[in-house]
Amino acid sequence: MEAAVEIGREERIDGNGGGVLTVKHEQLQIGSLTVEGSFPGDTDILTMGTHGTIREPAAAIAASMADPLGCPPLEAIAEQKQLSNPDATAVVVISDNTRPVPYKGDAGILWPILDRLLHAGVDAGNITILVATGTHRGLTDPELRQMLDPRVFQHGIAVANHDCRNQADLMYLGETRRGSRIHINRRYMEADIKILTGLVESHFMTGVSGGRKSICPGLIGEESTYVFHGASMLDSPQARDLLLDGNPCHEEALEVARWAGADFIVNVTLDGDFHLTGVYAGDLELAHRRAAEAVQSAAAIPFQGSYDIVVTHGGLVGINHYQTAKAAVVALPLLHSQSQMILLADNSDQDPIGSTNYRTVLHLLTLMGAERFDTLLHSPDWPFIPEQWQVQMWARVLSLLPSRRFVYYSPQFQAEHYALVPGCDGSQYINGADGPPQERLATVLAKAVGHAVDRAKAEGSSRLRIAVLKNGPYGIPVPGESTAYPRKEGIH
Repeated sequence: MEAAVEIGREERIDGNGGGVLTVKHEQLQIGSLTVEGSFPGDTDILTMGTHGTIREPAAAIAASMADPLGCPPLEAIAEQKQLSNPDATAVVVISDNTRPVPYKGDAGILWPILDRLLHAGVDAGNITILVATGTHRGLTDPELRQMLDPRVFQHGIAVANHDCRNQADLMYLGETRRGSRIHINRRYMEADIKILTGLVESHFMTGVSGGRKSICPGLIGEESTYVFHGASMLDSPQARDLLLDGNPCHEEALEVARWAGADFIVNVTLDGDFHLTGVYAGDLELAHRRAAEAVQSAAAIPFQGSYDIVVTHGGLVGINHYQTAKAAVVALPLLHSQSQMILLADNSDQDPIGSTNYRTVLHLLTLMGAERFDTLLHSPDWPFIPEQWQVQMWARVLSLLPSRRFVYYSPQFQAEHYALVPGCDGSQYINGADGPPQERLATVLAKAVGHAVDRAKAEGSSRLRIAVLKNGPYGIPVPGESTAYPRKEGIH
């Protein structure tokens, strides 16, 4: 029996020429799948930092809600609202299944919120859980039951999906300074008690997720995306990971959220293994800003120089090709004009690519190439198409990385899927072989890395630099010594 390989350690093996080679073994958590990869011994494994996992998450959640940032406790807010309306209604906004927010279990944040509302006298029939789908599809009943604390259904608390295209369910509030027409979910606007929940992690357009994003884009109408996710706004170099101040996407989302209002938020941060590291309850802006500071210090990965080969993956967020764009954009600072990138994803969504709108615009990018597509997108004759923003992010990647130097693989993809997306079909490395998804991912990873190494050497590279973004889209490469985002200790 062969000895088990210790993950995260180096192994010395005999090379074909009689020398000794070193190989690094790492586990990558790609969606729900744990994939073991082997890399040349001098590969840089780039891993995000952490503030440390909270050992007693339920106690941490209770403590944060008892002593919130910048506002009274939720029970006091609910009791005050009921003084003017004894039949007060409450809406608790949750993320969809593209975010690994802990809504059940020991680290679940949903039931502590509902329990406090119920104990404050709010009737279960007056509480609605509202899924902030943005422009994404609504979640199915099985998906909701998989995500949420079972006590939600035992108490008969209503659960609804936001629908950005249902005008009857939207309320018009006015225009932002940049010209966004603000349409917000009517049920949310008419609620007496407005509560937001979410995960704060790096985000490639708005700096970090969470906070105001539960409202914009979570609860806005489709028309409201035209400026917020328009081509000109996303052209800004300030619309990027980890940056809030001066980021136009963050500023626009925050302005919309201020219009809509929120009485209380509960946001969390997670480590690379998706364990709870922080709970931030209280005021919309203050609690979110504190969480963002923690993410900025933990997610930034300092590096120097570019890499010839970069390996990354879609993490839990990459349930489809649309969402996996985040992983590709995150890797951009590591690349030079002759780099190669390998991106693996567990595209487990019912449609592994994305919506019809996304497919349509993405196919244009695949056919035209990044430069011509970008020209088309900025043409005065171009009609805004919802979800074009994610394709614009792919174009940002492909403007530096030609498709022939980019390998994409998802075990859920079929031949017709690869025909629509840019890049090289990663299934070429398994030649139609079947088997468990994690085995296919591991095979593609090993062969694609080997092919990339051979190609780089054939092109004359003398000393290859290889990087693996172990955390996929969650760890953010920052050039230099990361002085912009110093690591801090402590968790609120």
